[in-house]
Amino acid sequence: MSTWVVTGANRGIGLEICTQLKARGDSVVAVCRKSSPELDALGVEVVSGIEVTSADGPALVAKALGDRAVDVLVNNAGVLVPDALGAFDVEAMRKQYEVNTLGPLRMTEGLLAKLHGGAKVALVSSRAGSIGDNGSGGLYGYRMSKAALNMAGVSLARDLAPKKIMVVLLHPGFIRTGMTGGAGNDDPPAAAKGLIARIDELTPAKSGKFFHANGDELPW
Repeated sequence: MSTWVVTGANRGIGLEICTQLKARGDSVVAVCRKSSPELDALGVEVVSGIEVTSADGPALVAKALGDRAVDVLVNNAGVLVPDALGAFDVEAMRKQYEVNTLGPLRMTEGLLAKLHGGAKVALVSSRAGSIGDNGSGGLYGYRMSKAALNMAGVSLARDLAPKKIMVVLLHPGFIRTGMTGGAGNDDPPAAAKGLIARIDELTPAKSGKFFHANGDELPW
């Protein structure tokens, strides 16, 4: 049985990741700003009141873990605020950078003492952050925050390699969740299944790479 820490666990893909991990017998620590009835009903350990944008957030999660080690950290919490050229909301762009980029970096750094050799860090990114895959433009704040997250993930993979900690960047697909306003090509269960499979199969040779939940490697 492995111990997984999942951020953004109260709804959408995060909730479904926790659901599937619980069903297969893993130990789940579900981290969120505010819990939900669905998460409470799972019977997993819930650590609520956590702001990934706060310096205190990782410390509170570490305190809740006590002396337990973490086998897998899934940085899933994220936010999307649509924008377009000529319609920027600079504060919303800053918020996306704080949540989508700095949040995962803060959480990973804050829990480093809990990550042992062979542990894995998954950063839920988006192909919207791929420069090579951007064929439609728009979504400036979201795209920029995820592109920056990708860079952070590669640096983490390099820096953590001596500790034998693996890092992977993952795109869940265009999934119907509250964050996408219900738009998408698939539902959270399919995304969660693919993300868990990619994390399970992560090896040092794949550390620092960017994958779709279906297993395809994505361009930067």
